[in-house]
Amino acid sequence: MQLRSFFLFLVICIIFSISGCLNSLEGSKKSTANTSNKTLESTLYKAPYPGDYKLVTLRDMDNQPEELWQGRGVIGQPGGTITASTFGSGPKTFNCWAASDAESGGIASLMYESLLDVDPWTGKFYPRLARTIDISPDKHDYTFTLRKGLKWSDGHPLTADDVVFTFGTLIARGFGNASARDILTVYGEYPSVKKIDDLTVKFHTKVPFAPFLSSLRIAIAPKHILEPITKQPMANFHSFWDINCDPRSIVVSGPFKLDRYVPAQRVELVRNPQYSMVDKLNHRLPYLDKFIVLIVPDQNTQLLKFYGDEIDLLDIRSVRGGDTAQMKQKERLGNYKMYNLGPDDGTLFLMFNLNRRKNPKTGHYYIDPIKQSWFNNDYFRQAVSHAVDRKRLVNNILKGVGYELFTSESSASLYFNPNLKPYPQDLNLAAKLLEQGGFKKSGDRLIDANGHPVEFTLYTNAGNTTRDAICVMIQDDLKKLGIKVNYQPIDFNILIDKVSESLDWEAVVMGLTGSRLEPYDGANVWKSDGRLHMFDQRLPRLDGKITVNDARPWEREIDQCFDLSATTLDTTSRHKYFDRYQVITYEKQPFIYLFSNLDITAIRNRIGNYMPTPLGIGSPPRGSLHNVEEIYIKRGSK
Repeated sequence: MQLRSFFLFLVICIIFSISGCLNSLEGSKKSTANTSNKTLESTLYKAPYPGDYKLVTLRDMDNQPEELWQGRGVIGQPGGTITASTFGSGPKTFNCWAASDAESGGIASLMYESLLDVDPWTGKFYPRLARTIDISPDKHDYTFTLRKGLKWSDGHPLTADDVVFTFGTLIARGFGNASARDILTVYGEYPSVKKIDDLTVKFHTKVPFAPFLSSLRIAIAPKHILEPITKQPMANFHSFWDINCDPRSIVVSGPFKLDRYVPAQRVELVRNPQYSMVDKLNHRLPYLDKFIVLIVPDQNTQLLKFYGDEIDLLDIRSVRGGDTAQMKQKERLGNYKMYNLGPDDGTLFLMFNLNRRKNPKTGHYYIDPIKQSWFNNDYFRQAVSHAVDRKRLVNNILKGVGYELFTSESSASLYFNPNLKPYPQDLNLAAKLLEQGGFKKSGDRLIDANGHPVEFTLYTNAGNTTRDAICVMIQDDLKKLGIKVNYQPIDFNILIDKVSESLDWEAVVMGLTGSRLEPYDGANVWKSDGRLHMFDQRLPRLDGKITVNDARPWEREIDQCFDLSATTLDTTSRHKYFDRYQVITYEKQPFIYLFSNLDITAIRNRIGNYMPTPLGIGSPPRGSLHNVEEIYIKRGSK
């Protein structure tokens, strides 16, 4: 924990060195190297803890009891609109369970609720659609009792049948994005779920499963709508509620429901009057009438629209390090406030396609065998990692507002391995590693043992100016080794299709969100049969399952680390297994990590009940609005 605090200290010091004006970031103070941990923590914004949710019982229009959670914020005013944004081409789908991109998932988080969630202040699990959670002494059985009177947006009751359908059919059978099944499976075993009565469900795991509650944070699905679709070919599920559907046909349980979608321009959501939460005066939430998401082509346009008061919020990963000082200077006149939430738990990386298989449809290799041999050469990946100048990336692109990253768990994670030391750019070491790997220089070009010049295409998503700059700098760094990099930015949805479906790519710069509390949430990335095992993606069979018969020894060891960490409840042992997985990824470099951002947000002063916390961060557009149902527009504000 002390090393983690030291990382925080270094990053905060970097921020304050950018400009004197940054010293007044919300909640910030100047620090010195001898600052105590207590003082250091005060440099980050800390929203005051509002206490626990309270359960109240009211009567609906039919005089039936409704159990509703009572909000924790101040009393706000109903009505109004908040406008957030996302850059790129917009969501790929409105089917929450088929979503594999952050934009679709972020919009889904505004529309759906799960059985439980993590309290953004304490990190503890609390019931959401449920009212109680009971765990058996042997940690094999988990019983959830739902709240009375829950309804879908179409008025249909939300009951135990929906929960059993979600986990027993959708997730268990791999409909849509099968990543959810990955994080609920250990040693190939998926938990059983059964209905006890209309409001009670019981899950059973064959072995104690430490991350089980974390893995259950999955949106509950409306059985009365989706069950007929699951009886059709699986492809029909992917196309159901896609971006071409009637937005108002979508049935939800969350605070907002879809009202209108204008492709490549905007997504409009309106309040769900059936949402099961009230404020402290028992007025139905959410307060807002509308939540609008503008789809902008790039980060520059996003910033201009924020300055022009067309956008109310610039959320995490939207406030670029290079813009922070200027944004701080404009803060007062711009009628907004900036918040520093500390290091992000997400990761940004360069990866090579390690796929060694043939496409069964064409009979040809996904990756040219010559390039396969390069990308699967450990010395090659290690050399590239040593060639990348992370310090220059942070200083030039983030303007110091971020930190270099070398490990698969960021320093924001409670499971960060402190024994893995950072290393600076070292072109001499990189050249020696390449020589060990069978490469040599011919003039100013690097060639392999068979005389083939080393050249590959590097992709990232167009419109992300940060990633664009990263790719240009990587191109420049690798040129020093004689490697030719053909950089090509492409549409984000095309990029996702390449990485997860067609497997037609060579190298990519992209990022993943992380988990501060539970590394097993990344099992879908790290386990060899995971649906996001992107550096060597195996495609599912028709039944949605992935068979692995060519895992590398180090992939199998990572599988074992995750299985062992999941089936022990001892914290020390879990740290040991997660430490080992980080050592393997540090040595094998399937992802060449680059840097992590600081989580800095900016929001209009007219927005009330904004209480961001590091644990309350999700995918934009919801982002730091973990309590979006209580967000309101201050009356009379500009």
